[in-house]
Amino acid sequence: MAEWLVPALLACVTMYAQIRGVDVFSNFLEGAKKGAKTAAAIAPTMVGLLTAVYMLRASGAIDWLGAMMRPIFSCLGIPEACAPLVLLKPISGGGGLALGADIMQRAGADSYAGRVAAVMLGASEASIYTISLYAGSLGLKSTRYAVPAALIGDLTAFVSSAFFVRLFFGTN
Repeated sequence: MAEWLVPALLACVTMYAQIRGVDVFSNFLEGAKKGAKTAAAIAPTMVGLLTAVYMLRASGAIDWLGAMMRPIFSCLGIPEACAPLVLLKPISGGGGLALGADIMQRAGADSYAGRVAAVMLGASEASIYTISLYAGSLGLKSTRYAVPAALIGDLTAFVSSAFFVRLFFGTN
């Protein structure tokens, strides 16, 4: 059934548009043009952020900063193996996913650190990355309160992840 769901949905939307007298193809082309313009507008931001994330990981800066922040994370209940994930996930979802997989591979998927990493990945967002893309595509010079609010939200997700994993599964 799943393999037919998307084609059936597209067929239904197209038939509904035809019944209503909407020129589907010209609207599709207009949307594709806008999408291409948006992609071109955000490309420099994406390249810059991806370069910065790669440099942070390759230089060991994320691991070093994670080691420096471990006492603070420990007070918040975040396992030390997850410290680099807390620092990288707001910048890069893909980088965070790679670190999460690495944590699960080293510590085990059913370990406390593995479970916390899994919940952190699902509970948080690549906030800085997302705000940068939106601001870049809209030409915004100031994000005002968006970055602090997003980082507070991510920190809340990270601390809550550790708390609820400890509550439901213990610390092994």
